[in-house]
Amino acid sequence: MLDLAILTDWIAFAVRWLHVITAMAWIGSSFYFIALDLSLRKAPGLPPGAHGEEWQVHGGGFYQIRKFLVAPEAMPEHLTWFKWESYTTWLSGAALLALVYWAGAEMVLIDYDKVDLAAWQAVAISAGSLGIGWLIYDTLCKSPLGNRPTTLMVLLFGVLVAMAWGYDQVFTGRAALLHLGAFTATIMTANVFLIIMPNQRIVVADLKAGRAPDPKYGKIAKLRSTHNNYLTLPVVFLMLSNHYPMAFGTQNAWIIASLVFLMGVLIRHWFNTRHAGTGNPHWTWGATAVIFVAIIWLSALPAPRAAEGSAAIPDTLAPIVESAGFEEVTNIVLGRCSMCHAAEPAWPGLHWAPRGVHLDDEAAIARAARAIYLQAGVSHAMPPGNVSFMQPEERETIARWYQGLEAGSAPGPLALLSGR
Repeated sequence: MLDLAILTDWIAFAVRWLHVITAMAWIGSSFYFIALDLSLRKAPGLPPGAHGEEWQVHGGGFYQIRKFLVAPEAMPEHLTWFKWESYTTWLSGAALLALVYWAGAEMVLIDYDKVDLAAWQAVAISAGSLGIGWLIYDTLCKSPLGNRPTTLMVLLFGVLVAMAWGYDQVFTGRAALLHLGAFTATIMTANVFLIIMPNQRIVVADLKAGRAPDPKYGKIAKLRSTHNNYLTLPVVFLMLSNHYPMAFGTQNAWIIASLVFLMGVLIRHWFNTRHAGTGNPHWTWGATAVIFVAIIWLSALPAPRAAEGSAAIPDTLAPIVESAGFEEVTNIVLGRCSMCHAAEPAWPGLHWAPRGVHLDDEAAIARAARAIYLQAGVSHAMPPGNVSFMQPEERETIARWYQGLEAGSAPGPLALLSGR
């Protein structure tokens, strides 16, 4: 019989797959249209209102592409809207956030060494912070700063740095960087949903009514689209960061995340300048390399040792620690897993615990109950290559223990979150 943990893990996998596919479509179209927009050239014979054109070759054919700065004289018979790539990317990302970080708050979201939160409090902070980011950003864009794009971008960077620090004060390093990426991605999708698409609909409505569209709507949409273009690369980095403990498993994670935005802007500046044909700023790559070296240095700085008592068992995890079989499972995990999954791994050549997961005390093992079950109980994913020689009967013990939790002998992690 398929249990809940296995089912939810496969659902999370399917949602992640959808998220990656739609993100590729959104990022790809965004990069393409920015490059196209910057490479447009004036040409003889352009129709009235045309800003420029570009010839491209792909797939054995030639494409002639023209851009109308505001709108053509008449509404075309067929018009393709680019919106669902953005919407689906955000919706699937939000679903994944809920499946991984909200449903697993005790393990991957809350850092009890920083703030002792209940799961619902951490989820409320997570969800609320995403909406607040858009309100701050949108207010700045609609202020007089909207006519000063460079100053606006500097202020936006300041907001992102503040959020990086704030997330790092509350959540685990892994969750903090992921949430900063979600915070930024929410701004990007809201730009599409609340600004770019409504403005385009106004222009289309004017065309259908025979009115001349107001150029201001295109100008506003272009500003938001440009912001999205510069924010894309940092978001991709932050979404990938949860696989690399050297990015999030350090007290300097918020500084690293802040510097990533500078790297992303520099790289996009090089590409945008090249596409526009206005220069070849190679200095941006040198500056990016310097920032990246600084990030590596920050990640290698020794972390302060945890204070005594930091491994205390939160009340929500006490039923798991006190459950039948937990002591036996703890001995298995300490013997087979903790040589790698520790603050100071004993495995040769390993400097960080894989994915930043520590399994060297009871509290950590209780928080990771579901992951231990999936990784070592019902599958042989861990230990990798069975390097620590975990025995079949040990895997059976882990599986039997967790299934007992979910069956009701003690509240399991999912039951704890839902209040059961």
